[in-house]
Amino acid sequence: MQKGNIRVQTENIFPIIKKFLYSEHDIFIRELVSNAVDATQKVKTLSSIGEAKGELGALRIDVTLDANNKTLTISDRGVGMTEEEVDKYLNQVAFSGAEEFLEKYKGQNENNIIGHFGLGFYSAFMVSEKVEVITKSFKEGAAAVKWECDGSPEFTLEPAEKELRGTDIILHINEESKEFLDAHKVKSVLEKFCKFLPVAIYFHDVNEVKEIKEAKEGEEIEAEKAINNTNPAWTKKPSELSKEDYEQFYRELYPFSETPLFWIHLNVDYPFNLTGILYFPKIKQSYEIQKDKIQLYSNQVFVTDEVKDIVPEFLMLLHGVIDSPDIPLNVSRSYLQGDPNVKKINAHITKKVADKLEEIFRSDRAAFEEKWESLGLFVKYGMMTDDKFLDKANNFFVMQDTTGKFYTLEEYKTATESQKNKEGKQVILYSTNPVQQDAYIQQAVAKGYSVVKMETLVDSAFINTVEMKWSDVLFTRVDADIADNLVDKSEGNDSVLSKDDADKLKSLFEQPLEGIHVSVEVKGLSAEAPPVTATRPEQMRRMKDMASMGGGMAAFYAQMPDEVNLTVNGNHPIFGNILAVEEAAKQQKLVKNLGDLALLSQGLLTGKNLTDFINRSVELMENKN
Repeated sequence: MQKGNIRVQTENIFPIIKKFLYSEHDIFIRELVSNAVDATQKVKTLSSIGEAKGELGALRIDVTLDANNKTLTISDRGVGMTEEEVDKYLNQVAFSGAEEFLEKYKGQNENNIIGHFGLGFYSAFMVSEKVEVITKSFKEGAAAVKWECDGSPEFTLEPAEKELRGTDIILHINEESKEFLDAHKVKSVLEKFCKFLPVAIYFHDVNEVKEIKEAKEGEEIEAEKAINNTNPAWTKKPSELSKEDYEQFYRELYPFSETPLFWIHLNVDYPFNLTGILYFPKIKQSYEIQKDKIQLYSNQVFVTDEVKDIVPEFLMLLHGVIDSPDIPLNVSRSYLQGDPNVKKINAHITKKVADKLEEIFRSDRAAFEEKWESLGLFVKYGMMTDDKFLDKANNFFVMQDTTGKFYTLEEYKTATESQKNKEGKQVILYSTNPVQQDAYIQQAVAKGYSVVKMETLVDSAFINTVEMKWSDVLFTRVDADIADNLVDKSEGNDSVLSKDDADKLKSLFEQPLEGIHVSVEVKGLSAEAPPVTATRPEQMRRMKDMASMGGGMAAFYAQMPDEVNLTVNGNHPIFGNILAVEEAAKQQKLVKNLGDLALLSQGLLTGKNLTDFINRSVELMENKN
């Protein structure tokens, strides 16, 4: 039996490896199973070129839990190791066997070898008080050996009994990590990290198997089932997959989700390697949005679901899988490092998404418009944050008006040629709440204007952003002014009221309101227009809306009183009746109620102001003074 000390190539970092190699201890299962996959892929490669003789047999990985004996064993039928290789790979920390294999057999099967760092095996010591490795090389005449280490630099290496080629790693779980003696815990970690590894993985709970055997009393036990899908959809060519295949894989990833709108299959081998499937999920108006639903893999090994450096921010709401061996990872494979490939992949995904959206728009516009409620969020977010995407999105961005008709920006400009202000800018009238703003919409439509719906959470920011990027466009909310002034300020003021009556009405409406700054103007509008219209200046209202959602200036604008313009229609017949009322108190209450009704339409009548309005209305209906 050989005894010795493990050799580190730089300094004695073994205690650090044992405790701090990975931030999550669960990772040790991924690393050891990944090593087993590497060993299996190696023997397949060697067999294909004639260097491994004989039948390969069943190539599989078995993970066996024996809670009574406090062990967890990972077994493979892979390439195995000789005594010299064990000494070389296990006793020299950070000497990567996978790296050396790649160098020797470059071009043969290099994309299937996962490990490149040489430290993954030592993650076993994060949860073990002792680790045993029993291995037998594929090489003819090779003898089995057993390596054992208790987490110190000391090890033993001696002959062992093992009939089949491959490696068994036996972890003696320590007291602090006994959670890994729970079958549900181990299985859940396997399903998280190893769900799509390319070699079949089987999990066995010794106690459960014993119970099943005893219960069956000699009957044939049901065929065991691998915990992983070794050939997931993204590893296949798009031509090999049907619509049902893509939807089935989505259900495999997200069992309780609705069927996605559509998907994009990524398959690039130059200038970087990238495969994957990105799904556009259905998003409800309530916007119960979940980020971090894209899973990053490296050669089918799960790495992370935090992909913000790879996927553009506006596409973080997508679901699916990205797999790339070209994405550089640190020793724990958990965090991305700065690298040109990451930027290239990011740009490629943006282009693929834009191309797909434009393709759907041009080939089946009706289907595109049908999906716009969900797609609009992605498109608008992308147009705000990515200028290259904005350029492409100009071809398929659509707006829906209050009648249900969709327009591209250019189509809207053509259809509303007269909706231009004095500077020649196209005025896009919009509604953030078609139900609440119905009266304003009706007035605008009566003037021949078209009003589009901008009612999602991102629309306020979207409008502010694209106004700066579309220099010839101006957005105006439909309740920002009276209909006559929405496109250009009307200079006409032909009122049937005398100047004295107009001044009297103005003074009656200029009554103070708590928390609201009111300005009043009397104008001669059509007799069919409302008697009083409350509007809020577009820019000030935008600031208040942004303040309600937070932001740098939120506190400042939130404290400012609401500014409201009351436009009194001097041509409305109701004012002839009000001015004829002899009782000054009643006259004042009638005017006050008209003003409050207008404020109510803007959602600005709250608190004491609302209570006063209700009480005053009841009083007037009772014909009291």
